[in-house]
Amino acid sequence: MQALATLLAAIAPLNRDAMNNAQQHIDGLLKSPGSLGRLESLAVQLAGMPGLKDGLDTSRKAILVMCADHGVYAEGVAVAPQVVTTIQTMNMTRHNTGVCVLGALAGAEVTIVDVGVDSDPLPGVLNMKMARGSGNIAKGPAMTRQQAEELLLATAKLTIAKAAEGVRLFGVGELGMANTTPAAAMVSVFTGSDPTDTVGMGANLPSDKIGHKIAVVRQALEVNQPDAQEGIDVLAKVGGFDLVGMTGVMLGAAAAGLPVVLDGYLSYASALAACRIAPGVRDYLIPSHLSAEKGAQLALKHLDLEPYLHMGMRLGEGSGAALAMHIVDAACAMHNNMGTLAGSNIELPAGK
Repeated sequence: MQALATLLAAIAPLNRDAMNNAQQHIDGLLKSPGSLGRLESLAVQLAGMPGLKDGLDTSRKAILVMCADHGVYAEGVAVAPQVVTTIQTMNMTRHNTGVCVLGALAGAEVTIVDVGVDSDPLPGVLNMKMARGSGNIAKGPAMTRQQAEELLLATAKLTIAKAAEGVRLFGVGELGMANTTPAAAMVSVFTGSDPTDTVGMGANLPSDKIGHKIAVVRQALEVNQPDAQEGIDVLAKVGGFDLVGMTGVMLGAAAAGLPVVLDGYLSYASALAACRIAPGVRDYLIPSHLSAEKGAQLALKHLDLEPYLHMGMRLGEGSGAALAMHIVDAACAMHNNMGTLAGSNIELPAGK
């Protein structure tokens, strides 16, 4: 798809000169060099992003929550009724879910996107529905490659449009019963790991059913034979519409030269796909928290990302991304507002 290729070509490397200038500026602030730890390296990363070249201002934020159902639910890999996807999607329109409450606290607008909920169009929800749920990956592909490419491009364009409206910091979130199953399948493929190392309890799946869930993931991999070197192939064969949607947001944010905050395990799977499609995306990713889901550390290790928060969270929705947005704001505030050593006539010994 030519339009997708054009989008990927727009992803630029970070501006190393801007990053070096930011590092020098931060070293001269009212503190010992390096004393604010990873807050400093985060500010330097942000300074290199072309979309923030006019200053580190991430006050305008948006979290895009991709909602979809999954055919693999039929395999008994989740305990909540599948209709909860629809119910919780509608709850988001009432602003009372985890991501909505935490997003409001962070000053982020939450956009709820239906990319594949098994329902009629829902009021107050952006309708980008590809189908009423993806295919059952234990029996065949989640979707066609054309559907995956179309949704990647559509969600990337949505992100770019929001950037044009002034959004400078993105977050990703998802909602869909049984979606940790395709996420585990994707992580298995991209990391070359056995499903025993990537399949977890999801939304409180009883421990005696984990073995069955592992078997379902293994079957999905055997049936579909996804190509680990081809991100779109993996998304189409063993992913889901919500996972594709988040991948599109990452591609779109990177193309706009702007940061995107990951959430939990589902977003790690999408990030692995995004980085396989366009390796330059990684520079624009900000890991929020270490998901409590099994396989989380494995996925982050392969992304070479270290999360900022360790909260034992596994809600999803974008709740972790909302929390980490405060850290991004802190990095910008440090860079923009702290006084300088020179301005206070302080001269630190070399190496301090």
